[in-house]
Amino acid sequence: MDTKTEIKLEVRKVVIPVAGFGTRFLPLTRVLPKGILPVVDEPMAAYSIREAKNSGITDVVMVVSDNMKIILDYFKPKNKLENILERRGSFELLERLKQVDKEFEEMSFSSVVQPIPTGDGDAVLKSKKYTRKDSFGVLFHDDLFFGGPPAISQLIKVFQTAQKPVIGLKKLDASKISKYGAVAVEKVAHRLYKIKKIIEKPKPGEAPSDLACCGRYVLTPDVFSYLEKTPLNAKGELILAEMFKEMINDGKVIYGYEIEGEWLECGQTIDWLKSNLFLTLQHKEYGPIIKEYLKNICKR
Repeated sequence: MDTKTEIKLEVRKVVIPVAGFGTRFLPLTRVLPKGILPVVDEPMAAYSIREAKNSGITDVVMVVSDNMKIILDYFKPKNKLENILERRGSFELLERLKQVDKEFEEMSFSSVVQPIPTGDGDAVLKSKKYTRKDSFGVLFHDDLFFGGPPAISQLIKVFQTAQKPVIGLKKLDASKISKYGAVAVEKVAHRLYKIKKIIEKPKPGEAPSDLACCGRYVLTPDVFSYLEKTPLNAKGELILAEMFKEMINDGKVIYGYEIEGEWLECGQTIDWLKSNLFLTLQHKEYGPIIKEYLKNICKR
């Protein structure tokens, strides 16, 4: 372990960047931040926060833009609305509303503003004042996971043994991997790898493996010193992949873990629609109804 930095093995904080403009969803995101868009019957961001809660996380730091604090409002009690529902005798709706408060009542929410989204590394760097002394998770809210243990909990389990940064990985077809950060690896154990190199959005045919970064990380406090000195890319963005390159070049060990479960992307409209349909079909109440509906319309 690096004697200069005390690493806390207990990961109790996560950073969730939600400050992006959501340009791939325009015109819908003219008025709504991407994180509040519905996935089945909840905001997209709620899935990542539930994942954090189910992984033993108590503190959530949301990186927001000035006009996106509505995402945080979803997790605050709605006393006025509750009173109206109670007076009307709408007790079933009231219970559904209160369930959100009950589910997340033991979690602490903080926010930090990223005025202009200038890269995922910049979003993480903005959280420094809340996480600077602690190891922490990073969850990108437009990457959802279904099945298996909560995704971030899988990385935390690796981190508790390895005491090094851990990147969540998933295998992708060669036709898709050029849209992501692809990694060159050395296999350590089942699903566990040592990261040798990261190539951000490799050209077709140039990906070093079929493993891609999938929006989940456990990081140590020393990443901030690297983020502060990592050069910006040609677009003026601070990118996590570039920060990891700097760490690897300095001989730092970084692990990758192939996450169990279905990776459901919501980063652009067509993926969001597909993930919505998939999760709707898994829903206990809506699933059977929608399956029957799809059967009927497919017969037409």
